[in-house]
Amino acid sequence: MSKSRDLLRYQDLIKIIEHHNSLYYTQDKPEITDYEYDQLFLELLEIERANPDLVTSSSPSQRVGGEVLDAFKKVPHRLPMLSLANSFDPEDIIAFDERFKKFIKQEAEIEYFCEPKFDGLALEIIYENGILTQAITRGDGNVGEDVTHNVKTIRSIPIKLKTIHPPALLEVRGEVLILKNDFLKMNLAQQENGEAVFANPRNAAAGTIRQLDSKIAASRPLCFFGYGLGQVDGVKFEKQSEISHYFDQVGIPVALEYISVCQKAQEAVDYYLKIESHRHKMDFDIDGVVIKANSLKLQDDVGMVARSPRWATAAKFKPEQATTIIETIQVQVGRTGALTPVAIMKPVKVGGVTVTHATLHNQDEIDRKDVRIGDTVIVQRAGDVIPEVVQVVLNLRPEDSKPFKIPSHCPSCGKSAQKLEDEVVSRCVNPHCPSILKESLKHFVSRRALNLEKIGDRLIESLVDQGLIKSYSDIYKLNADSLRKLDRQGEKSIENIIKSIEGSKKTTLARFIYAFGIRFVGEQTAKLLADHFINLNRFLSATNESLLEVPEIGPKVAESIQNWLSNKTLVNEANKLIHLGITFETSKRNTTGPLSGLSFVITGTLPVKRDEAQSLIENNGGKILASVSSKLSYLIAGDDPGSKVDKAQSLGVQIISWEDFLKLI
Repeated sequence: MSKSRDLLRYQDLIKIIEHHNSLYYTQDKPEITDYEYDQLFLELLEIERANPDLVTSSSPSQRVGGEVLDAFKKVPHRLPMLSLANSFDPEDIIAFDERFKKFIKQEAEIEYFCEPKFDGLALEIIYENGILTQAITRGDGNVGEDVTHNVKTIRSIPIKLKTIHPPALLEVRGEVLILKNDFLKMNLAQQENGEAVFANPRNAAAGTIRQLDSKIAASRPLCFFGYGLGQVDGVKFEKQSEISHYFDQVGIPVALEYISVCQKAQEAVDYYLKIESHRHKMDFDIDGVVIKANSLKLQDDVGMVARSPRWATAAKFKPEQATTIIETIQVQVGRTGALTPVAIMKPVKVGGVTVTHATLHNQDEIDRKDVRIGDTVIVQRAGDVIPEVVQVVLNLRPEDSKPFKIPSHCPSCGKSAQKLEDEVVSRCVNPHCPSILKESLKHFVSRRALNLEKIGDRLIESLVDQGLIKSYSDIYKLNADSLRKLDRQGEKSIENIIKSIEGSKKTTLARFIYAFGIRFVGEQTAKLLADHFINLNRFLSATNESLLEVPEIGPKVAESIQNWLSNKTLVNEANKLIHLGITFETSKRNTTGPLSGLSFVITGTLPVKRDEAQSLIENNGGKILASVSSKLSYLIAGDDPGSKVDKAQSLGVQIISWEDFLKLI
């Protein structure tokens, strides 16, 4: 390539990379995969190596991607937070080792510290005399965003270090993440509430940590893993491995089980291959491993170049993606009527798993990615779990393709779908819709609801399709004769189903309320409702004012419950079920105990297991709430309490220790 063409391409690359830096680091809305970004960056580095005179201080290679949002206070890092040089082949670890030895003029083997490369948001947490005083994002590497208000809501991060001799200053560097299972639950809740779903755990974590309202951060399952140091005063280390063990001792979360000290480069390669094969079993997303010289003296001696330390490298995994064709797009109907588009694809293996379906979430997501039937698409397992369409291969798109639009009518019952102004999903509002009925019945019989263990999803489908059940109460009208009308139901199977139906008749009011799938009413809210109203008739007669008296129920949830209570068909169903034999066990909670009329929230680590503490509260007449509010009687604070302490103090709620609590009973 000529010098002039190099210059033109170089200038284009700077613009392209800066554009994607802004999308990734600042807006948390990346348009390309990490792999594609890394390839662009490698191309930029190759041009700079061939033409060093082109390099300017504004080049992306000279600074970390990202910019500080104006909404946050700008805070300079005492020491720059650098990025690592990337490679995509385990053999590059050997090349890194050779370069390192050459630089320090040493032939002897070097001891390396190896750890997973977390796929989250880099963060610096500052402790002064053992107390968390500030938390700062990486930002541009020199200046970050003050996100202390959100970081204090992360329960795994101690507000106070577990040591009687804390250092005067400890800057902990690490990564904010959302665990895979937590991400799945969070997206299901987002979809259920008609809100936009998150593309992946990394975006969700990054977007959450930048919320101006700490209540949003507190409501999301963020976690943190420490892996390095900024500036330190009052504690000394000789090896990188000592830092991780120190973090663990003082309460900073560390992925110790995945950390390894390797005596030579080949062992680091073996570590890379082992972690790569194990990554799907890990609780969190990683995109590679990090190899560091274990000796801190060596780290100081070799220093760094521009944006990266010479003593470390990131060996990234090749993305586990595959290309396939979307054969059709089906619109599924959930129990709340939400219309969810699902891509049906030619079977393809991704990460050792055959993928045939991928959720497209909603119309906004379809439009953003411009996904169409017949498209060749790149798919991956988001969070290594959910199949996700990453992007469309546009040059392979059929000429006759048309944009896909979710139908304006329910594909199951044909009735008009509605989209509320503040929601991203369309919903079928026909209470007699067969799909809504099926999904509602599946929830009704589930383990945490009425627990009809012998009635599974397939049997529900068959019972509805055969017209044997059209409502919740119809389940309790089933008998052996009606079940014999179904295919493949032997006498023993029928006997088990009947026993399951009879066994479910004895339940609790909380389970009964939860079973109806009232929007925004989960298990804990159902329990609070049952505790407050005591019996079904009082609940069915609840007013908006009486609902707002229930701890933790606000206007949005109260309105949803009122909508359900105003539906005469559903209320009649509840009464029919009682006539068909549903009975409620007496609450196990002793409402006349020494804690009667008192409510509690627990935060931090107690001397006993959390469920034991909760049982002790309930058995003595107390109530357990999930969050701190002005209605709360006491906040029980154990070791390493979270942000609930700050909120309790601001609301004037009394904070007590476990020992103080025991004195109450």
